[in-house]
Order: sequence, then structure tokens, then C-alpha cells
Amino acid sequence: MNKYNSLIVVAAFVTSCSSSLAPLRKDGLKPTVVTETVLHDTDDPAIWIHPTNPQESLVIGTDKDTDGGLYVFNLQGKIIKKSETIKRPNNVDIAYGLQIDGVLTDIAVTTERETNKIRIFSLPDLKPLDNGGIPVFEGELERDPMGIAIYTRPSDKVVFAIVGRKSGPSGSYLWQYELKGTSNAKVEATLVRKFGAYSGKKEIEAIAVDNELGAVYYCDEQFGIRKYKADPSLNDNQELALFGQKDFKSDHEGMAIYKSSATTGYILVSNQQANSFMVYPREGSNGNPNDYKLLAEIPTSTIECDGADVTAINLGKPFDTGLFVAMSNGKTFHFYDWKIIQEAIDKHKK
Repeated sequence: MNKYNSLIVVAAFVTSCSSSLAPLRKDGLKPTVVTETVLHDTDDPAIWIHPTNPQESLVIGTDKDTDGGLYVFNLQGKIIKKSETIKRPNNVDIAYGLQIDGVLTDIAVTTERETNKIRIFSLPDLKPLDNGGIPVFEGELERDPMGIAIYTRPSDKVVFAIVGRKSGPSGSYLWQYELKGTSNAKVEATLVRKFGAYSGKKEIEAIAVDNELGAVYYCDEQFGIRKYKADPSLNDNQELALFGQKDFKSDHEGMAIYKSSATTGYILVSNQQANSFMVYPREGSNGNPNDYKLLAEIPTSTIECDGADVTAINLGKPFDTGLFVAMSNGKTFHFYDWKIIQEAIDKHKK
């Protein structure tokens, strides 16, 4: 793949890729910024919002290899920090204000596939907080943690990690852990729930949580998008929705939730082999919060996108109405000014 300049402002760029991959779309939206390249293989991003100056917000991204790690990018796409070595980190998500030894701490949580652990780092300094990692799916033959999403319960700010894996049994494919700070400034995890149907077609990797609406979504690749309640205290593992089954070329991949208000917005899901994103209404359709009609298909300049994240927060120009980040083959992440995405949604509405 070519190396891209760290900053591209609504400009065309050239990407070369093997014939086995979906070609760059001629109608694909051009990214506002393409990041500097990581060493091995990007997979999933998460956006961290700076508490006092949103223009200093950062993007955390995984580099998926045996000597991989978390990379920190500024909003210009430059690499400003890298974590210690993580053995094949797959997905990453962020929680704000976890109380650790009396201090409210923002954290990044990532899966470490080769050790069957999750790893936890403070933000923005990427200091490890996990004594070398927390084992997940203990006692299972099928482990290989891949997807991860964080749920922060609005009522009491308790933080949970929902973890997916390469393969597992239907009904208990995902495991949910409560994260707590300890007196020695570390984090521990307690298993509180097992849930999640699985078609058996491919794998479950992409997971997204809507804190305000109390929902967790995940992609059952090549089958559909599933929805469950996020709060384990409800003791409700009934599937609420299954959608997007006929909308995708092949794999259902990275997911991101754009919040226009406390209850409205969009769910964006990577149509990986088509190099596009499928857009669904966050609040549901026809007055039914569990009915998701396809709103639009947005062509992008990503190649085989695995992971995505989005925010509606004003990060300063050019991201003053929000930022959409998507992984792309070529060891990069693409940053899109939300205005470009919104215009495309309005243009391509079904």
C-alpha cells in the first residue's frame, strides 16, 4: 500500500491494493484526514474527548499483530504516542471517569487475542492499569477475544466491558464484565453475564453500546445485526431486534452510533466488501424502537473497513459538527468531517 500524507483536506488520494480486495470506490467520499501509518495492521478506532478542550481530543487505534499495540493520533492524523507491546490487540473502546483508588480516570480497554486477556490503559497517557492483563472466557475451549464495547450505566456510572470472541456457543457468545478500580491503582474485572445468539456463519467482532438508550448491538457476520439490553441487572437476555440481514454484500463489520440528541441519531455499520456504510435510525422506525429500516448506503474511500467510531461533539473545524473515524487497509484510519457524512445520508436516503 502507499503511504499517505498525515493531512489531506477533502482531497483525492491514490490507494493500491491486491486484486483480492474490494477496489477503491470511484464514488467514495474523500476523507478529511488520513492518519500516519502504523507498523502492521489497523483494525479498530475509538475517539477520546478531551475534558476541557475538545480540539485536543484524540483517536486511539489498534495495530493488530504479535508485537502490536494501541496508537494515539491527534486530529491531524499524526501519531503522538504508542502503548507498550500488546499481543494482537483487536478492538478498543473507551470509558470516562472510572474511579480508581479515589481518582476518576478515563480508560481505553482492548482485547489481546494471543493471551486471551483484556488490557486496560489510562488516558491520555496510556499507562497500564491491569497488572499485565485480565483473563477472559476462562474455562472455555473457544476464547480468542476480539470485539469489545464499554457500557457505562447512567444511573450509577458503573462501567462494564462486553467482550466477543472468534467463535463460541449461541446464547452465551458474549461475556460481560464489571470493571472496578482497586486500592493499588489498578483495575479488576468480575464476570456478571453471558448472553448473545450466534448464527455460526462466521464470527462476532463488532460491538457497540448506546449508554443513553441502554442497548448493545453486535454484528453476527454474514447474518445480521443483533440488539440486546445492556444492563446486566435487568436479567433480560431476550433478543430485542435482528436487522440488516439483506442489506450487506457479505460481512457486517465495524459499528458506530452518532447521537444527534439524547435519543436520536444514526447507527452506521461497515458493509465491508462493498466499501460502504449502511445507515439505520438510532431511535428505530415507525415509532418502534426495535424496528430498523435502512436509511442510506454511504460509499467511502476505506478499503475493507473493520472498525469505526463517531462523535457528534464539536471538535473545532473541520470537525465542528462531529467526527467519523473508519479503519482502512493500508495501515491507516480515515477521519471524515461529519458534515460530509450527513450530506451523503441526505443524498442517498432510501
